[in-house]
Amino acid sequence: MADETNGQSREQVKLERRAFLTVLVVVTLLFLFLLKPFFGAIFWACIIGLIFHPLHRRFLKLWGPRPNLAALATLMVCMVIGIIPLVFVVGSFFQEGAGLYQRLESGDLDLGSRVEQIRDAFPTARRLLEGLNFDLNMAKDQLSKAALTASRYITQHAVQIGQGTIQFFVSLGLMLYVAFFMLRDGRKLIDLLVRALPLGDEREHLLFDKFAEVARATVKGNLVVAASQGALGGIIFWILGIPGALLWGVVMAVLSLIPVVGAALIWGPVAIYLFAIGEWVQGLILAGFGAGVIGLVDNILRPILVGRDTKLPDYIVLLSTLGGFILFGMSGFVIGPLIAALFVAFWEIFMREFNAPQTSIPKDASVADEAHVDEQG
Repeated sequence: MADETNGQSREQVKLERRAFLTVLVVVTLLFLFLLKPFFGAIFWACIIGLIFHPLHRRFLKLWGPRPNLAALATLMVCMVIGIIPLVFVVGSFFQEGAGLYQRLESGDLDLGSRVEQIRDAFPTARRLLEGLNFDLNMAKDQLSKAALTASRYITQHAVQIGQGTIQFFVSLGLMLYVAFFMLRDGRKLIDLLVRALPLGDEREHLLFDKFAEVARATVKGNLVVAASQGALGGIIFWILGIPGALLWGVVMAVLSLIPVVGAALIWGPVAIYLFAIGEWVQGLILAGFGAGVIGLVDNILRPILVGRDTKLPDYIVLLSTLGGFILFGMSGFVIGPLIAALFVAFWEIFMREFNAPQTSIPKDASVADEAHVDEQG
């Protein structure tokens, strides 16, 4: 009778535990769904907390145990060196994009004639493309439509930004508000997650350290490379008198977040166009500067700032970055490598702990051990 009662109580405990875990998963998913509209603000607040955590610790050492003041000072530094310049550059970018759209729509800028100039300047390439049944006229029309669509898109978003200024500043304020608590209470939150997750404290600390390491390396490295390539590209365009230097500089900065190709997608075609219209000196300067300076920044800084710290192969960084862009938009250049790094970290833990090579015991040694046990028995 006692065994039956114990068995029923054990089954009751199992049932209650399963029910609780089911409700826990459902409530957690509902909470995450509730936070979905603020995913971008929360994600970048966490990134700010990770990147500026060393600065926050320095302020704590300097001013003593004043976490609120240290977090506030850290946020001020973040705004001065990052957010305010970014807002200025984005505003200028949309202004130049709106100007480009007006020029395209009015006919002041005719991309079709520019394509004709390139086609006439390279007759061999034209004959090769015609031999491959490549319709240059269709490509010309598609290019003009694409440029008009892109510039219209920029103009419409410029209007939306002007109309949605309140929404923009609310999102910015929410991000800074959450970042304040990430800086002040970040260590406590990590300790709380370590207690809550059932993965083992050692594994959890390893995964959190890997997450922080990859996030810092990806953001700092990619942003430094993007800012450097965009600035260099915009400067050389301005020196050569190419219209929309700031616009193309921002576009090159964004494209440089994609490893390998990046800014060359902009300066390469522009250099070809300069050759086509007979501007050989400008074309050579742009091609040489693009390959020798802009490209060198990517080849030198990215492996040092991104690849070395993330400890991921270049091809995984490339594929995860592209996949992140496709799935998550602009935030994907961070989310993609983060997911790849966690994937690699989980498999390393699995191989080390669950699939370790079995060391074989020599036959003589096992017999000797058995004899020793028999003697002791």
